[in-house]
Amino acid sequence: MNPLPAWPAPPGVSRPRAHRTAARLRDFATAAVLALGSLAATAQALPVDTLPPEVEAALLRARLPREALSVVVAEASGGAPRIDFRAHQPVNPASVMKLVTTYAGLELLGPAYTWNTPVYFGGPVDGDGTLQGDLVIRGQGDPKLVVERLWLLLRRLQAQGVRTIAGDIVLDRSAFVLPPHNPADFDGEPSRPYNAAPDALLVNFKSVTLGFVPDGVGGNATVMLDPPLADMRLQARVPLAPAGTACGDWRAGLQAGLQDPARIAFAGSYPASCGEKQWPVAYADPNAFAGRAIAGLWRSMGGRLGGHVRDGRVPAGLQPAFTMVSPPLPEVVRDINKFSNNVMAQQLFLTLSLQARGTGSFDGSRAVVDQWWRSRFGVSEPPPAADNGAGLSRDARITAQGLARMLQTAWLSPLMPDLMASLPMTGIDGTLRRSKARAGTAHLKTGSLRDVQAIAGFVHADDGRRFVLVAIANHPNAGAARPAFDALVDWTARQPEAR
Repeated sequence: MNPLPAWPAPPGVSRPRAHRTAARLRDFATAAVLALGSLAATAQALPVDTLPPEVEAALLRARLPREALSVVVAEASGGAPRIDFRAHQPVNPASVMKLVTTYAGLELLGPAYTWNTPVYFGGPVDGDGTLQGDLVIRGQGDPKLVVERLWLLLRRLQAQGVRTIAGDIVLDRSAFVLPPHNPADFDGEPSRPYNAAPDALLVNFKSVTLGFVPDGVGGNATVMLDPPLADMRLQARVPLAPAGTACGDWRAGLQAGLQDPARIAFAGSYPASCGEKQWPVAYADPNAFAGRAIAGLWRSMGGRLGGHVRDGRVPAGLQPAFTMVSPPLPEVVRDINKFSNNVMAQQLFLTLSLQARGTGSFDGSRAVVDQWWRSRFGVSEPPPAADNGAGLSRDARITAQGLARMLQTAWLSPLMPDLMASLPMTGIDGTLRRSKARAGTAHLKTGSLRDVQAIAGFVHADDGRRFVLVAIANHPNAGAARPAFDALVDWTARQPEAR
C-alpha cells in the first residue's frame, strides 16, 4: 500500500507547498490504514448481522423492510464492527458521497489549498481610467465566487484605476471540460439551485436571490434582485395578498415567471404575514449567468463597458494584473457538507483532475479518486462509483463497509478535525438541525434522493468512545427511514458495555 504520488500542477500553476503538505498527510494516512488493519485482525468477532430492537421497531412502523438497509457501526479507532448489516452491498449513497469527495480533496490537495482566479488587462490603463483593451477573467474552479467576492474582485479592478473597459470582458472557462447539461434532466426542477452545473468560472452558483419586503401602507411588496443582472427586467413590486392570508406556500402564491432570461415577473401576490423573505432561484440561462452578473455588478458600481461579455482565452504570454484567492479548502468543505451543496462538491471533484492532469473533467476526476482509493485500501475495498462526486446521481455506488473504513482512516488522520467540523450536528445545525436524535450526539453527513436516505459520520458515545456510523436505505419508501436512523444514532451513543 504505497502513498499516492505528488500530482503535477497544471501548466503555469505552481503549488509546491500544497504538494509537500499533502504528501506528508498521505504518508500519515497510509500508516493509519495499516494500524486499522492490525486492530481489525486482533478484535474479537461478534454476531453483528442484526439490527437493534428499537431500529427494527421503527422500520416496522415505517413499513420499510430491513433488507432495504445497509448499516455499519464500529469504533472509530478500528476493530470489529458492532453492527455489520448488508454492509458489502453496493448502494446509492445520495449526498453521503460528498464525504468521499471532501476527504479525498483534503488528502490530495492539502488543507491549505486555495483556488486562484487571475484577472488580466489586455491593454494599458490611461489617465482617464480607461482600460484600452479587454478585461480577461480566467476561471480555475473556485467554488465560492459568490456575489460578495465578485464585488471584491471588481473593487480591486477599480483600485487598479479602471473605471471604463474599452474592449470586452472575456471569460476563460477552459480549465474544465464538461458535457452538455440540462438542469431539468435530473428531476424536472430547473429553477432549483441544487441542479446548477459546475463551471470553471462559477459565479454565485448560477443563481439569483429574490428578496421581498412587504409595505402594508402601499399594499405591495418591493422586489429586489441580487446580484443585479445586465439587461434583466425585474417587476419592482408585487401586490399583497388579502389581509389575514397565512404565509403558507408563499412561493407558489407569487406565480413567478422564471423561464424568461430577460425578465422576471409575478402573476400572483405576496402575503404580508410572511414579513421579509428571500428566495434563491437558478437563472433561466445558466451559460449566460456569469457574463450578465459580472456586467450587471460592474455597471451598478459605476463602471462602464464599451464592448460586450464573451467567452474566450487568455492571450499567450499575458501576465495577471491581480489574482482573486478563494477561502481555504476546509472552509469550502464545511459549506459542502454542512449544507450539502451539490455544485460546490462538483467543483471540488473536478479540481482533483485539474490539479493532477491540467484539465478538470468528470472522467479524469473519477480516475484520480479511483487511484487514491486503491492506494488506501488495495483490493480489499472496491472503489466507489463516484459519478459527479456530489451524490446527485442515480448511478453513484459505494458499500457501507467501504465508507465506514474510509471514516475510520479519517479518524486517525491529522485531517480529522477539518472533516468532522464540516459535518452537521444532530439537532444543532446544517441538514441535521431538525433531527430527532439527541442533540449534539453525532456529526453526520446526510443524503436524500427519491428512493434513497442515508447518514454517515461519527457518533459520540456516553462513555467517551467515538463510533463510525453508516446507514443507507435504498427503497421506494426510503424517505420513511429517518426515525430508524435517529434510533440507530441513539443506540450507538449509549454506553457500549450496557448493551
